[in-house]
Amino acid sequence: MSEEIKPDVQLASDVALTENGIQESAEPAVNYSEKTLAELSELFGDLMSDPERMARYKDAEAIKAAFYKKLSKEKADAGLVPAEAEAREGAEVQEQETAEAAEAVSDNPFRAIEDGFKSLYNEYRKERAEYTRQAEAAKQENLMKKQAVIEDLKALVEKQEDVNATFPEFREIQARWRAIGPVPAQNFRVLNDTYQFYVEQFYDKVQINRDMRDLDFKKNLEAKQQFCEMAEKLAENENVIEAFKELQKLHEQWKEFGPVAKEFRDEIWNRFKAATAVINKKYQGYFEGQKEEHARNLEAKTRLCEQVEAIVERTDVKSSNEWNVLSKEIEEIQKTWKTIGYASRKENQKIYDRFRAACDKFFENKRVFYTEFKGNMNDNMEKKLSLIEQAEALKSSTDWKKATDQFIALQKKWKEIGAVPRKKSEQLWKRFRAACDEFFAERDKQAKPENSFYANLKAKKAIIAEIEAFQSDDAQVRRDAAENFSQRWKEIGFVPFKEKDNIAQAFKDAMQAKFPEYGTRSQRPQRQSRASSRPVLSEKDKLVQQHVALQQQIDTYENNIGFFANSKNSQPLIQQMRERIEQAKEELKALENRIREIENSEDQQ
Repeated sequence: MSEEIKPDVQLASDVALTENGIQESAEPAVNYSEKTLAELSELFGDLMSDPERMARYKDAEAIKAAFYKKLSKEKADAGLVPAEAEAREGAEVQEQETAEAAEAVSDNPFRAIEDGFKSLYNEYRKERAEYTRQAEAAKQENLMKKQAVIEDLKALVEKQEDVNATFPEFREIQARWRAIGPVPAQNFRVLNDTYQFYVEQFYDKVQINRDMRDLDFKKNLEAKQQFCEMAEKLAENENVIEAFKELQKLHEQWKEFGPVAKEFRDEIWNRFKAATAVINKKYQGYFEGQKEEHARNLEAKTRLCEQVEAIVERTDVKSSNEWNVLSKEIEEIQKTWKTIGYASRKENQKIYDRFRAACDKFFENKRVFYTEFKGNMNDNMEKKLSLIEQAEALKSSTDWKKATDQFIALQKKWKEIGAVPRKKSEQLWKRFRAACDEFFAERDKQAKPENSFYANLKAKKAIIAEIEAFQSDDAQVRRDAAENFSQRWKEIGFVPFKEKDNIAQAFKDAMQAKFPEYGTRSQRPQRQSRASSRPVLSEKDKLVQQHVALQQQIDTYENNIGFFANSKNSQPLIQQMRERIEQAKEELKALENRIREIENSEDQQ
């Protein structure tokens, strides 16, 4: 049996080997993505000082890729270029601040370090190109030298001279062969096979002295036994990649030695092949595991792409708060992306490009929104200025009823207008509120004694006290009392403006607490007419009416909060309204449970 590497010694098909059997690692050993720009530049400078820098070109490319990726991100963070991380520097950005920030212009602080790194890399690239050119030229020269050695070996095999003359020449030819460096990869296999063919021809056909032949066989056997021991030790190495690299070197060294005695040829080769098979099996298993992991990573990254793409496709995002919430979602997705490992080499760049494109599209849409939003805020400011001018022109009016209605209309319009620039918001609100307060304060002062707003306030407080003190279990008495309280309340005139909302709410709360079965004013029980009186409501219908009334109260509270939200001095009132909303929501839940119990009972009958 020949001692060359046989076809049944399989190597992983997806691993590239150099001519000398050394695998080129697909990933750098250092995680360069965690380095700063200065650290990456310094690392490249250190690499340029390394005597072995030409063999470290993958490290050089990895450092370069990390540097420009980091540079792109930091430029984006500084507002120099659009990128996926537009919103990362701020936790919660006010909508007006974000819009104003779009006008900011900054210089490029990265010019010096970028030019310095580019200069280093260009120097390395030129040196690498020259190194590669010289290496290829050397390989071509080595190819010619080895072809010449084969020709000499072939001529020696064909000689029929005395062994004492041919064997030393054969040894010299072997030494020359081993001293010659690598050849082009495409010529290696054929060249080596041809050389080994003539080596065996020499041993098998040339009649040499048996003692010298046996001595040569013995030396070859001892060398190959050492190779077997080394391969068997490598099979125990837990570092599969390193073991595989070393195995390739052993195979190349094995080929450099001639045959052993025929009785040992199969045995020694089978031993070496067995150790090789163990390492190859581990190596193949390692890459099969890598393929499964890459597939899982690709699947996970695909899901993240789909999440971002779904967010990008949304057309219902209309407010700054919604954009900020979605920005945080994108940031969390980006953080998750970083925790997922690589996909396969074929798919990794594609899935990253897809993810980056989706993120870029989201932040571009956000930028367009804020550009338009800024324009809308300016329009809103003009609208509010117009309302202020109307309020200031109206505040001196003494036509109290008409002016009051006009002020209420202006306040309603104010609430409907959207946001204005933050720097102007409080100023505009104070000016508008001052005009309103001035009018209503003057109106209250000028009220007639018989129709005094404060007298009305006192009268309404008295009614609330009556409601709270009322006691009766008779349904008809309770119905009449509720109607009476509501009618009397309506007949009382205006109260001071600043007390209007509080007293109205106090009345609603008192009526709801004392007459929950009849609802609020909007749902007061009506006196039954003569023959055409309405049918008596069932318990379920009454509960439904109470539910509707309570929901209307909640809507009113929330609307009031929206009106007073622009004023810093309204926080106590807003807090009070929020507490009432929470209490009302709890009452809603209780009503829903009671309605559900009645429905379940009806279903069982």
